[in-house]
Amino acid sequence: MSRETDVRGVGDRLAPVLRPVRAGNGFEEALEQILQVVRLGLVPAGERLPAERELAERLGISRVTLREVLKVLQDQGLVEARRGRYGGTFVLPRPDGGGEDGLRRRMAEVDIEDVLRFREVLEVGAAGLCAAHGLTPERARRLREALDRTHEAPLTDCRRADTLLHLTLAELCGSPSLTAQYAAVRATVNDLLDRIPLLVRNLEHSQRQHTALVEAVLDGDADGAREIAREHCAGTAALLRGFLA
Repeated sequence: MSRETDVRGVGDRLAPVLRPVRAGNGFEEALEQILQVVRLGLVPAGERLPAERELAERLGISRVTLREVLKVLQDQGLVEARRGRYGGTFVLPRPDGGGEDGLRRRMAEVDIEDVLRFREVLEVGAAGLCAAHGLTPERARRLREALDRTHEAPLTDCRRADTLLHLTLAELCGSPSLTAQYAAVRATVNDLLDRIPLLVRNLEHSQRQHTALVEAVLDGDADGAREIAREHCAGTAALLRGFLA
């Protein structure tokens, strides 16, 4: 893969989360967005974040402000800066936060039903909007590529590919507010999913649903896209309720 293709791929991967911040809270909102990139695994541990210039342009902040954001992430042990020709800011493995006990404590405060219902509203709405309004050839390409990644991903990377597909669909619906809310709720859903096993039967079923969903969106079948998205969310909800309720 060429460097140009790789850079474009990373840019596509982060597009659903990174957007210009609002005046007045540049530091805080930039920190929130980059934290979501790390928490959602859009840049996996060991990989490099985009260059400072690109990040600053995407977020609409100065490089000084961006460096302050990156310093916070370094202090929290989430990224590290490396010098040299192949240097940059690299994502570190996520701290265990106390291991399984720490995850249980964090999740004890989560209202699972609220999270699952909100996720369903956002995903069903995004799918319907994309199908109803149609996608440009470039946006259709991005959606197909996100789907292809879910089919190509090894078992250890399937959750990240799944996350990216749904984030891409949320972004393509044309509502930045919906995209931001979906990124936040998806991070919580992923924390919940981390507490249950990966089931091959469920993954195969999800893949079939992903394919049907993308086909419905690209065909402009809004009702079909909404129904498939609803069924897909219901399947995940059933697993989470079964293991965690």
